[in-house]
Amino acid sequence: MEITLKLYAGLSQYLPENAVKHATKLDVSDAETAFSILEKFSVPKESAHLVLLNGVYLDSNQREHSTFSEGDILAVWPPVAGG
Repeated sequence: MEITLKLYAGLSQYLPENAVKHATKLDVSDAETAFSILEKFSVPKESAHLVLLNGVYLDSNQREHSTFSEGDILAVWPPVAGG
């Protein structure tokens, strides 16, 4: 099935060169989890601070067990600092 992976801020460096607007399309199996996808792109777990599946926050347990459906969007942000 095809999903979209979006990596924002400093995480966009982990996307392939053909990524457009911080996003890339992926073909994934039914067994994939958010963390297994991030591992494939060498995104460090500690850098995946805010993880959303179709706009819904995934806590660390859900990231290990999440399943995907056709057309899903997995969006990830790093921790941010500022004031």
